[in-house]
Amino acid sequence: MSRANQSTVFEFLLLGLSRQPQQQQIIFVLFLSMYLATVLGNLLIILAISTDSRLHSPMYFFLSNLSFVDLCFSSTIIPNMLTNHILRRQAISVPGCLTQMYFFMAFIAIDNFLLAVMAYDRFVAICHPLHYTTKMTHQLCALMVTGSWVIANVNALLHTLLMARLSFCADNKIPHFFCDMTPLLKLSCSDTHINDLMILTAGGLVITVPLVCILISYICITTAVLRIPSTKGKWKAFSTCGSHLAVVSLFYGTIFAVYFTPSSTHSAEKDIAAAVMYTVVTPMLNPFIYSLRNKDMKGAITKLIYIFFISFQQRMGSKCHKGTS
Repeated sequence: MSRANQSTVFEFLLLGLSRQPQQQQIIFVLFLSMYLATVLGNLLIILAISTDSRLHSPMYFFLSNLSFVDLCFSSTIIPNMLTNHILRRQAISVPGCLTQMYFFMAFIAIDNFLLAVMAYDRFVAICHPLHYTTKMTHQLCALMVTGSWVIANVNALLHTLLMARLSFCADNKIPHFFCDMTPLLKLSCSDTHINDLMILTAGGLVITVPLVCILISYICITTAVLRIPSTKGKWKAFSTCGSHLAVVSLFYGTIFAVYFTPSSTHSAEKDIAAAVMYTVVTPMLNPFIYSLRNKDMKGAITKLIYIFFISFQQRMGSKCHKGTS
């Protein structure tokens, strides 16, 4: 019997990272810890930037947006995975799966564009420092962030609609912990030629155009920095880009490992390992990378934690005073 004549699928089964009960418990605790660290780290960055007037500059505006997107990115996948583990279920409806895929693709594309925007910001700051304030205006910053959101959502909607037109027959087991395009396309009993073509064209452009912009920005930055006579000046200029370069390397390294390598080299284990890197590890590490290498950010976060601690102590003291009176 051909796949086309088999029953239509109304839900998928997410097989997760492991089928071994002992490993599942360890994975649950590990992912819960990493998700909590992601939420706490990114929220601290957003609050620190919004409350400290010294950080009201284009660089930190883009960083706060990146933290918000990373927070949404992880929240699209990890809570559902943790809930499935607690309820001991694997099923996700087809509309639910497509919705998760849409938001996953939208947020990963916004992440991609924001990294390019941040590279341009560093290019202007280092190569045109005297014109930085006139070039990086509030209007331009808002326009670049808004454009990133619009293009990313249009791209995600395109791929989701193309996926929604496909038929899925009988085999509904996804060897993954979330609904990603590659495993879904493998399950389809329809012709996926158009989907594959759009992944290579539209999806490829969404990834490669920002990457090219990042590379051009850093070529110009490197050329400008090498002209600086003092070693101290060169180190100071490069240090402002170190955090961004570390995040870019993590992000693009895993993305290309999954989506831009020959399908013959793919394996479920390799794809899942790379997916864990860019959906869980990278959003968790980004706040630490940016805060630990930036004195202003470190100071703002320390000040914010101190204010919270003092406020908590005052509230506890007030409750104790009421209790004894």
